[in-house]
Amino acid sequence: MQNVYITKTSKFLPNDPVSNEEMEDFLGKINQFPSKARRIVLRNNGIKTRYYALDKAGNSTHSNAELTEKAILNLFDDSFTQNDIEVLSCGTSTPDLLLPSHAAMVHGLLKNTVSVELNSSSGVCNSGMNALKFGYLSVKSGNSKNAVCSGSERVSTWMKAEKFENEIENLKELEEQPIIAFKKDFLRWMLSDGAGAFLLQDLPNENKFSLKIEWMESYSYAHELETCMYAGGDKLENGEMKPWSDYSSSQWLKESVFSLKQDVKILNENILIKGVESMKAAMDKHQLSSGDIDYLLPHVSSNYFVKGLYHEFCKKGIDIPLEKWFMNLSKVGNVGSASVFLMLDELFHSGKLKKGERIMLCVPESGRFSYSYAYLTVV
Repeated sequence: MQNVYITKTSKFLPNDPVSNEEMEDFLGKINQFPSKARRIVLRNNGIKTRYYALDKAGNSTHSNAELTEKAILNLFDDSFTQNDIEVLSCGTSTPDLLLPSHAAMVHGLLKNTVSVELNSSSGVCNSGMNALKFGYLSVKSGNSKNAVCSGSERVSTWMKAEKFENEIENLKELEEQPIIAFKKDFLRWMLSDGAGAFLLQDLPNENKFSLKIEWMESYSYAHELETCMYAGGDKLENGEMKPWSDYSSSQWLKESVFSLKQDVKILNENILIKGVESMKAAMDKHQLSSGDIDYLLPHVSSNYFVKGLYHEFCKKGIDIPLEKWFMNLSKVGNVGSASVFLMLDELFHSGKLKKGERIMLCVPESGRFSYSYAYLTVV
């Protein structure tokens, strides 16, 4: 087995940062009224600015594949060019197309002159970590000497007011209150666009530090818990999911079948408990204590969860002081599968890291409650 090192990190955030007050200028107002949920959600999530691949007229400025391509291009220099890539592994929750795969579309934009092995990881926030693990295992096994891994999202176009107009008209016909459900409106003020990328190699950098991936672990609790966050279908009263292909095309619009939705009650009841359970399992498996972590990079969707997560950790004997937590949620927003890439990229280029320090990446996914971890050493 080969050692695996993150030798370069990069990111791409589209356009200028968007403040809380500007959000509806980009996403629009549903039924021409300001959202009643917006201020409450923003007060709790602690996000101050985020990025949209949109202009104020609602026009797209970048596709998801283009965001990913631009992040990956920032990895290249004379020592490693796009023609040196052996594996391209891309994760996202919001691909531009159902098919071809997201990775294939990114590869098409890169226009390198060699064939590469592709992997596309779907899902929610863990799709980025799953893409990273594919690249990690490829290099570790000796299948390849390098892999470029990415996480990216372009969710803003999913959240534009026009996407919900048919649903509002349907509610008016039924003489119901023409306001979309909180499970949909809630997410309009949570999510952002952007992409991050890592270069993985079997040898570390010669003249600057690298991050050795010691191990990666993943856990799913779908066997215990029902679906919490979803798109392309809807949840029935018995908790089962009805896919988009079982709805008529008219229902796709009237019921916003393709919109992102989240069952907030199930989220609050389970996201922290299962996160701590899986974190402890990973640490116990690798015989780690809290003192073996110098930086904790937790992907949290909202600052609302930070104190609760810390207290739940402490209950299980995982006492990592908050000053060791490194996050950039308030500046870049919740970028789903790209969030952990953006956090590590900022830390990697911060000048703070010292050789020998240990970093834990921690990513929860509320789709059906799965969690991923990566343990890194600065070398």
